[in-house]
Amino acid sequence: MTKAKLLIGFFCLFSGYVAAAPAVAEKDVAQAVDHLTQAMLHKDIPELQALTAANLSYGHSSGKIQDKKDFIADIETGKSAFKTLEMQNQTITVSGDTALVRHHFSGQALKGTEVVPTEIENLQVWQKQHGKWLLVGRQAFRI
Repeated sequence: MTKAKLLIGFFCLFSGYVAAAPAVAEKDVAQAVDHLTQAMLHKDIPELQALTAANLSYGHSSGKIQDKKDFIADIETGKSAFKTLEMQNQTITVSGDTALVRHHFSGQALKGTEVVPTEIENLQVWQKQHGKWLLVGRQAFRI
């Protein structure tokens, strides 16, 4: 009887862990998305480097595709700059070491001194590499 109770106890403990694991992963991915958003807004180049995978594919709503180097260079030079930037209505789906993030990208882009409202939808693909969530893909599209 003691072995049965022990076995049931382990089963309950493990099933609770499995049920909690996706919630923890979703929280970690949400935090990574927030850090990326803040890094883009504040031109935090080391943070952008740390949050993006070497094989990043970054797609814009215009159809332009950038690799990691070009994406970060545009932020660093101010070619891609923002006065405000917020991700809204976010959903996160985690499957193993991959997370799909959808959200509404709402911001005020800066084109020189002109402020341009930007309202688009995004799909981001994050992958857990060496214990850290990294952006491997992003595609924006107009609504």
